[in-house]
Amino acid sequence: MNELEVRELRYFIAVAEELNFSRAAQRLGMAQPPLSKAIARMESRLRVRLLERTTRQVRLTSAGQVLLDQARIAVDAVHAAARRARRAGQPTPQLVVAVKPGGDAGLLGEILAAYRGAGSHLPPPEVVVGGSGEPIAMLRDGRADVALLRSPFDGRGLDSQTLLVEPRLAVLPAAHRLAGRRRLRLTDLEGEPVPRWKGAAPSTTAYYTGYDGAGAGAGHPGSAPADTPEGPLVSSVEQLLEVVALGQAVAFLARSTTERHQRPDIAYRPVTGLSPSAVVVAWSETSRSAAVATFVRVAHDVAVQQPDHMTALA
Repeated sequence: MNELEVRELRYFIAVAEELNFSRAAQRLGMAQPPLSKAIARMESRLRVRLLERTTRQVRLTSAGQVLLDQARIAVDAVHAAARRARRAGQPTPQLVVAVKPGGDAGLLGEILAAYRGAGSHLPPPEVVVGGSGEPIAMLRDGRADVALLRSPFDGRGLDSQTLLVEPRLAVLPAAHRLAGRRRLRLTDLEGEPVPRWKGAAPSTTAYYTGYDGAGAGAGHPGSAPADTPEGPLVSSVEQLLEVVALGQAVAFLARSTTERHQRPDIAYRPVTGLSPSAVVVAWSETSRSAAVATFVRVAHDVAVQQPDHMTALA
């Protein structure tokens, strides 16, 4: 038999992430020899080399990289299943909705009202507001049942439905040399430092720096210019705006976010060729919850009634 246990997957993830058996063993709270033997048994059982070992370094093979990607998903799924089971067995279960500030484009209040009106048999909603990267983490590990997210995001193991698409605007210091223009092009901003969002996956970097929009289309990140300077690391819109106001970077934000954060020291300008921002409702692809299905349905119904629903794609 070549089935792997969750314990073995945890061992392999630690080694693959540390690329050092001593550090991985310390992280796992175990001695190094049994860890090395466990990895060797996995390779023997799978009949494939997972790691290339020398006296100086440990490297993942192509098979090891595949197992690392799949092992993370599998371990997350096991943790999520346990959490969801515990929450479902509570005397008063709730539907946990995760969102970050500004991540709902103003839709959440109407969605919650529609959900509550859909039937008294449904578990009451509990909204958890988290920082950058937290809503999707909560969805993956079972702490949340549904999440409102901004695209792009890592959709592995999730189902999702786009609710609303809106333009993004450039965020500039009010004294910036381009702030006096009514409309910009992406090329106007080349060479400007751009903040990096804490927790953003590397695959979404082009989107957050704004350079996925020129000829690529929404949701298809391209490449930022090679000389794009990295601005400060930020974890909230408020922090991003301070960075911009101080002249340390320029940024890109969804229109609904800019409308809620008007400041005299900040200028918002439309940008030709900049891809839009999508608000998405997401849930586990294994979910069979009637409450989740109801939430998704009413979220869609609320979104299609918005006057500018999907206008950024027109």
